Amino acid sequence: MKKTRKLAVLAGTALAPIIAISLPAASADAHGYISSPPSRPAQCYNHTVSCGQIQYEPWSVEAPKGGTTCSGGNSRFPDLNDNSKPWVYTNVGRSVTFTWTIQANHATRDWQYFILGGQKIAQFDDGGKQPPTTLSHTVTVPTSGHVTILAVWNVYDTPNAFYNCIDLNVQ
Repeated sequence: MKKTRKLAVLAGTALAPIIAISLPAASADAHGYISSPPSRPAQCYNHTVSCGQIQYEPWSVEAPKGGTTCSGGNSRFPDLNDNSKPWVYTNVGRSVTFTWTIQANHATRDWQYFILGGQKIAQFDDGGKQPPTTLSHTVTVPTSGHVTILAVWNVYDTPNAFYNCIDLNVQ
């Protein structure tokens, strides 16, 4: 009986790494994006604009905190930084409600909104709370005309953030 048990333990120990390597990897990049007004990742996902890889996973624009571009510096999604693409500008007033669709909740430090190029226009602190699967923020945009907003979801307990650009026609 002891020999059989030892053999079973040895076989399990020897096979565990092989089984682990052969299992499909879980997606590490499935998190969240702005669905309304449609962000650039949402426009790619909905095939409004042809965008390469991001069309399959708009919730994956993850990069280290501090990014200032639509891709956040993630080299997998350069199309998001391409202003020559036919991004659709959503007509809005000065008060805009941004709705995030969350695929995988992360403890959240804060949510930040910038006019692309640097001016911060809003910040919502969450102090480490996990967001619900849908979350909205209402932000006042201080300018009119064509404006691109960079929205950043800063994760609380990792060095990363999620990035979304939203093209607006503020009236």
